Amino acid sequence: MFKYGGEGAGWTTFAYSPSYTKNNCDAFTELPAVATKSSCGRPLGLRFHKESGNLYIADAYMGLMRVGPKGGEAMVLATEAGGAPLRFTNGVDIDQVTGDVYFTDSSKTYTRAQHQMVTTSGDSTGRVMKYDPRTNQVTVLQSGVTYPNGIAISADRTHLIVALTGPCKLMKYWIRGPKANTSEPFADLPGYPDNVRPDGKGGYWVALHREKYELPFGFDRHLLAIRIGAGGEKLQEMKGPKNVRPTEAVERDGGNIYLGSVELSYVGIVSM
Repeated sequence: MFKYGGEGAGWTTFAYSPSYTKNNCDAFTELPAVATKSSCGRPLGLRFHKESGNLYIADAYMGLMRVGPKGGEAMVLATEAGGAPLRFTNGVDIDQVTGDVYFTDSSKTYTRAQHQMVTTSGDSTGRVMKYDPRTNQVTVLQSGVTYPNGIAISADRTHLIVALTGPCKLMKYWIRGPKANTSEPFADLPGYPDNVRPDGKGGYWVALHREKYELPFGFDRHLLAIRIGAGGEKLQEMKGPKNVRPTEAVERDGGNIYLGSVELSYVGIVSM
């Protein structure tokens, strides 16, 4: 994980998995990245717990990890849940009041290196889970989910919104109230979602890796992200070049949208 210190300092290493040092992962290698990720780690989801300053990390291969405010070597918190290993840990979010950590495991069958198989096979072995930092226990909230990816807790802390990448949908999972421990459809999407982030207005920004029926030719323009309201309604679309395929869309103070992508070597900033 990297930290951006401004134009002067640039990017510096902030945190890394325990296996990163053990396996000498910063050394030069001619092996392709896909060959080293399983031993060095591949962080996919990041969330800070504001009170403690701790950063929780969903790593595709290492499981759920945590690192303190000063960074450094992360601690592995969970590598299995309900007796089954975490094979494709993906999204994470935190209840800032209780400190409970919610995260996803996209598949019990395929790893991140086989992510296309999760979609093409219709694999429905994904899980939504909760980590309790007081007891260090992981609870499986729902299993049998089709490609759960990004996850976000609602502004009122009553439910979770989970991106289902293969089905191109958002799912709502209730964690409080009369519907607690049940799920229901929340929104259909025009593309394949990755991470989900609150928009600060009760809704969510959903990064779309590509459109559902995208053609490789024609205008060099496609959907990058979509903003969904608290009731599941579509509020806003963001479009851009087809070579930009975001995995994260985050709105910060001032209305700027920060776009992250596994295919680009920079973070994009869009003024709305």
